[in-house]
Amino acid sequence: MNLIFLGAPGAGKGTQAKRVMEKYKIPQVSTGDILREAVKNNTPLGQKAQEFMNKGLLVPDGIVIGIIEETLKDTSFSKGFILDGFPRTIPQAESLDKVLAKLSINLDYVINFQIVEEVLIKRLSGRRVCRECGQLYNIYFNPPIKENYCNQCGQELYQRKDDNIETIRERLKVYDVQTAPLIEYYENKRKLFTIDGNNEQGYIFSQLCNFLEN
Repeated sequence: MNLIFLGAPGAGKGTQAKRVMEKYKIPQVSTGDILREAVKNNTPLGQKAQEFMNKGLLVPDGIVIGIIEETLKDTSFSKGFILDGFPRTIPQAESLDKVLAKLSINLDYVINFQIVEEVLIKRLSGRRVCRECGQLYNIYFNPPIKENYCNQCGQELYQRKDDNIETIRERLKVYDVQTAPLIEYYENKRKLFTIDGNNEQGYIFSQLCNFLEN
């Protein structure tokens, strides 16, 4: 099964993608991960991406699409994939359509995680990360037992720079302008399925499994 997970920052795409991957053995394709992997392996496209990353610039769509195409050619994706975090714009979606057609891959569904802004802001601004083991917490929904310290290893938690409220609001504005139009794009292709992302993670996952299995 070939899937795209769509939703605003903090909507839970990554979390649900990992759960689906574990249950159904469908590999998750995170653009951030495959970019880093291409750079690490020093592939020709990875070298080009590195040039932009070294300058603190966004990697151009053409390079990202090329790396996605290289990734999906791998036999480990023959049973399907979950694209998490891509596409983000209509032009990216159109380029992806061309790549999938070239590889004779059919996109089955686009899962849209719909969530209200107030919940998104709490999810992102409340997020805390362990400096040592990377364990995630949320001061509103999943606080540590001891304030500001990790349950797993006891080390201090910190808030990522882009998890402050001002930055979050700006990221949501960008999403509304650039990415939200993809909802209509995939709806017109009859690929879209929307899930209420305001609920608890376990409930969202059960709804997602029910859809995928039926």
